[in-house]
Amino acid sequence: MCGIIGFTGQENAVPILIEGLKNLEYRGYDSSGISVFRDNGITTVKAKGRISEIENKIASNFSDLSSFCGIGHTRWATHGEPSDVNSHPHTTENLALVHNGIIENYIEIKERLEASGVCFVSQTDTEVAARLIDSKYIQNKNPMKAIREAIAEIEGSFAFGVIFKDFPGKIFTAKKDSPLLIAIGENGSFIASDIPAVLRHTNKFYRLDDFETAILCGNEITVFDINGNEIVKSVETVDWSYDTATKSGFPHFMLKEIHDEPDAVVKTVSGRIKDGIPDFGIPGLSTERIEKCRTIHIVACGTAMHAGLLGKYFIEKYARIQVNVEVASEFRYRNPILNKDDIFIALSQSGETADTLSALRLAKEQGLYTISIVNVAGSSIARASDSVIYTLAGPEIAVASTKAYTVQVCIVYMLAVKLAYEKGTLSKEEAAEKSSQLINILPCKIKETIELSDKIKDSCTELSKHENLFFIGRGIDRYLSDEASLKLKEISYIHCEAYAAGELKHGTISLITEGTSVVALITEKDLFAKTLSNIKEVKARGANVTVICSEELDVPSEICDNIIKVPSIGNDLTCLATTTAFQLLAYHVADKRGCDIDKPRNLAKSVTVE
Repeated sequence: MCGIIGFTGQENAVPILIEGLKNLEYRGYDSSGISVFRDNGITTVKAKGRISEIENKIASNFSDLSSFCGIGHTRWATHGEPSDVNSHPHTTENLALVHNGIIENYIEIKERLEASGVCFVSQTDTEVAARLIDSKYIQNKNPMKAIREAIAEIEGSFAFGVIFKDFPGKIFTAKKDSPLLIAIGENGSFIASDIPAVLRHTNKFYRLDDFETAILCGNEITVFDINGNEIVKSVETVDWSYDTATKSGFPHFMLKEIHDEPDAVVKTVSGRIKDGIPDFGIPGLSTERIEKCRTIHIVACGTAMHAGLLGKYFIEKYARIQVNVEVASEFRYRNPILNKDDIFIALSQSGETADTLSALRLAKEQGLYTISIVNVAGSSIARASDSVIYTLAGPEIAVASTKAYTVQVCIVYMLAVKLAYEKGTLSKEEAAEKSSQLINILPCKIKETIELSDKIKDSCTELSKHENLFFIGRGIDRYLSDEASLKLKEISYIHCEAYAAGELKHGTISLITEGTSVVALITEKDLFAKTLSNIKEVKARGANVTVICSEELDVPSEICDNIIKVPSIGNDLTCLATTTAFQLLAYHVADKRGCDIDKPRNLAKSVTVE
């Protein structure tokens, strides 16, 4: 959500900034802009809409625009509607500023500044930050002092990139609770909210911690702690290339990332099974801790929360430990009942999800042992946890999560097997068999499911015409239905809901009329007959029924209009072949409807504000 890019060095910054903004489109945005140094000061170009809008403005009004230093931003509107004036960068007579995060006390600061004669032109909290820093700079003419004094007054989250008219070639930064990194290139240095913005140029970077500030000028980078003391940061690297973060010939990132799933599973699982048993190398997850644990709390948002629901299913089934799964945005506001022997698991793809991070901090305050499952090394959630398990999905650019969800499910499955083995509810032989299926069978079965893509596409013609749709399932399929529904609605804009199939008769079946689309998921053999009964109920009321089921199940043709059979992988892991199938279903429906699949409206890849 929102994206920051900045460059200072020996190359023209303008094309670098534009390229960086395009590489950050996946985060979600509704406007964009850049500010660069020129001989007469700072020039800013910004506009509502796609990045092409500022490219057109540059071509029309600044055809010779060139600079050695500048900052850029993609904005996802929070305070103030999407508009040219609300776009970043926000400027004053002395500076230009880009910002990710939320200034919670911006009204109080704005009123104080207005009382002193400062005028505002936008509706944003970001302009308040720019004007506050400007007011401090006017007093002391020291950029870093002005920034430090300003952030001492600001409540909320922020990642700032600032350039000052009087200091050409320099970028000043500060951050709190919103990600910001400094990347080190051969011909200059960068600031960015995420590594894909600069990956064509470098894979080496520093990650700023809260209240750290920095000055960049060409290849010179100076980082300061909260007290203004110069500090030395450790250089980090990413082990994936720019090509990994491109479409590689696929029409959309989402389709490419679905095709990445078999390899992502192998990378995530291999090396974490020792002597047939899952082993995450976490000393804190001891046998003693597991034996004491009576409740596990899994907290996450969106797709990650749906992976957590499958974790609940697996852990309770195998290890017989009670699991509570909760949306992170609600967790800390209901005064949850927590015991110091409980285990807290935070699930997040980016590792920067603001609500999940807040819930994690509450759990730590209550003395719980915390584990994070994230895809980004060194992210805020990873660093705040007692232990971390990294999913190795590689970069996921499409807003709709696919492979990241799949490997999250693999991790919670392995965790369930590990806990069950330690508690003695699974024998070593049983645990080893489940682990073997995960590493030796699952990747091949996902590949087989991907090969069904054309068949799935053919079944989407009718579904793509509807504006309302229901997903139903029982047992594990009920949890899968939640994620299937989310996938379809977020990229196709079809209104769809997920229901436990057995709950239809308790109200929802009143919405089933002639031609209503229903997608039924059936992977649990033990509940096959029950689910068939529910399908018959909706079919009798005129529903158009698509069934996605395990290949070993015999669904009567008269009760469904389309059937997609996925490879069977035991009674539980078939859910992941089904996952790939409904991801492809969502993709093809959205494609047939002409939707912007990788960048659906109003959505952001990484939700870094509450």
